Amino acid sequence: MARYALVDCNNCYVSCERVFNPALDGKPVVILSNNDGCAVARSNEAKALGVPMGEPAFKLRHLVEREGLIMLSSNYALYGDMSARVMSVLATFSPGIEVYSIDEAFLDLDGMEVPDLTAWCHEVRATVRRWTGIPVSVGVGSTKTLAKLANRLAKKSKKADGALDLTTDPRWLEPALKQTPVADIWGIGRQFASHCGLAGIQSAYQLTQASDAWIRKTMGAVGLRTVMELRGISVHTLDSAPSDKQTTCCSRSFGQAVTDIDQVRDAVTSFASRAAEKIRGQGLVAGALQVFAYTDRFRKDQPQYALNATLRLAPATSSTPAIIASALRGLESSWRDGYGYKKAGVILLDLVRPEDIPRDLFSPAIEDNGRPAALMVAMDAVNARMGKGAVGFGLAAEDAPWRMQCGNRSPSWTTSWDDIPTAKA
Repeated sequence: MARYALVDCNNCYVSCERVFNPALDGKPVVILSNNDGCAVARSNEAKALGVPMGEPAFKLRHLVEREGLIMLSSNYALYGDMSARVMSVLATFSPGIEVYSIDEAFLDLDGMEVPDLTAWCHEVRATVRRWTGIPVSVGVGSTKTLAKLANRLAKKSKKADGALDLTTDPRWLEPALKQTPVADIWGIGRQFASHCGLAGIQSAYQLTQASDAWIRKTMGAVGLRTVMELRGISVHTLDSAPSDKQTTCCSRSFGQAVTDIDQVRDAVTSFASRAAEKIRGQGLVAGALQVFAYTDRFRKDQPQYALNATLRLAPATSSTPAIIASALRGLESSWRDGYGYKKAGVILLDLVRPEDIPRDLFSPAIEDNGRPAALMVAMDAVNARMGKGAVGFGLAAEDAPWRMQCGNRSPSWTTSWDDIPTAKA
């Protein structure tokens, strides 16, 4: 029988902040989105105050004064680095691992001789906490969907204490399915949950008892695969080597509306540079790009415009200068004066590995003479050693109006020499 473990970091972003700032322990904490816009992560204490996910920051200010709510700007460099540390620890516990998201990973337990899986789950939790400081929950199931379900119950049940195995005793599975609402099943969206509710299906267990014909008609083949997994039939295998991305995007909302094309140029240059660096890190090249800039759609009192341009990259490339030049051409060709732009970005399209680029007789050589490629390798090496942005293109000031607002961001404890925490005697 196949067995999977789903390991999930508890309140990941908040937990990362607490590792380096223990004063946050036990306090209601909210992590805000870019430009300190809305809540994207909440501690259990913040959830107990009724703070909903996505709540705008201005609506939470009364809780700051009345309940001591702490609102922090997002620090994605910290969260990404801490996630990588957690995943490296998890990889020591299983021969197969699928990093599903920044805070979740599936482990393949098939063939592993573990006499007591519950004890093993607690060992995983203790080791990750000891080595990284991040608390995790572990759920084990005979399918990936059941492992997800077990993980959810492990978090909610005080008796489970963060670890639940649904494979050792088959009698545990039915009660687990019965206490799981349909809307909380992995892969069941709001629309499918609504259809189930209209049919009187409220729990995961009731969904497993529905006929295949009704499931296929109502939820399609995807829904049927989910139900098969709930029945213990493994459909989704471990994806330990995810396929290459076909697109990558780098975009940001501006700290304030921008009307000056030079400011938007600076922003697009920064985004194009970051996107190019990302695909080089993945060993890919781009065959096209899209550049966009939008006004603030929530400001109905202001004129609206969406700038959008798509350009081919011939030859396909990962060279930052080439990608910046194309992005700026697209921006200037679609630019309109008189608008306040609130967001911009660059999307790289048609990503392939260099050896897979379609060639023809008239295409120029890729990275002619190797000079741009060598320059990019050198830049990436410097940035990897000295920190992101140590060298780059563009002269945008740190206080440029398009820069994000992040007035309460924690230091980059693990990725910047200047921010390394110090211990006091």
